[in-house]
Amino acid sequence: CLPANQERFANGKLVTVQFHPSAQVVMTAGHDRSVSLFQVKNFSLNPKIQSIYLESFPIYKAHFSVDGEQVIATGTHHSMFFVYDMMAGSIIPIPKVRGVEEKFLRNFELSPDGSFMLLIGTSGYLHLLSMKTKELISTMKVNGRCTASAFSPDSSKIYSYSKEGEVFIWDVRSRKCLHKFEDEGSLEGKCIAVSKNNQYVACGSSSGVVNLYTTDVCLKENRPKPVKAIMNLVTSATSVTFNPTTEILAVASRDTDEAVKLV
Repeated sequence: CLPANQERFANGKLVTVQFHPSAQVVMTAGHDRSVSLFQVKNFSLNPKIQSIYLESFPIYKAHFSVDGEQVIATGTHHSMFFVYDMMAGSIIPIPKVRGVEEKFLRNFELSPDGSFMLLIGTSGYLHLLSMKTKELISTMKVNGRCTASAFSPDSSKIYSYSKEGEVFIWDVRSRKCLHKFEDEGSLEGKCIAVSKNNQYVACGSSSGVVNLYTTDVCLKENRPKPVKAIMNLVTSATSVTFNPTTEILAVASRDTDEAVKLV
């Protein structure tokens, strides 16, 4: 296959590469302040559909909305974020979310049902926003600092992983903490993923170990035993994700080249 973005290589680090949820389109976004869309064609040429440029806004993360009509983009050093409405072709700045007192808004997650956007703030704060209005619904707080969060596949729960190696499980409707557990041997939590069939939770830490748990154990025990500890990474695990059929888990580290393993 030719490079997906060969018609417009980025001038800086790429932070996001994502396939559109329903169309044959791939998006790239990065530190060169741009979001680009390419049509994925029969591996010959991947024509550029369009690029948008966000002035003085190096992108930290970009993500398609669940319906595929919008792209949400946060910056590396900004308290605002942008919504790119692909249907209208307009770029909408969201300057300040009322009730969210954060110097920087970087990391976020979107719920699989398309209803919520979760902003991962500093000092352990998690801000739940309505995807429709981009207004604050509620704020939750973990002990310590939250480094990563993931929604359950039915969007009813949020798993928040703290820097201290604890995982807090929240009920989205009541915003109450249902349970918390310690990730075995974790010195510092880095990334978390829940499988699409809701069977597994994967927690990746700074030591490079990725622990795989069954969800039922996570909801009951305070110190659950992992089904498997994946030791293949030697540097910090910065990304974990399950494939749609829950048969493969990808674990990766951005701290060294070619540190991607499929389990």
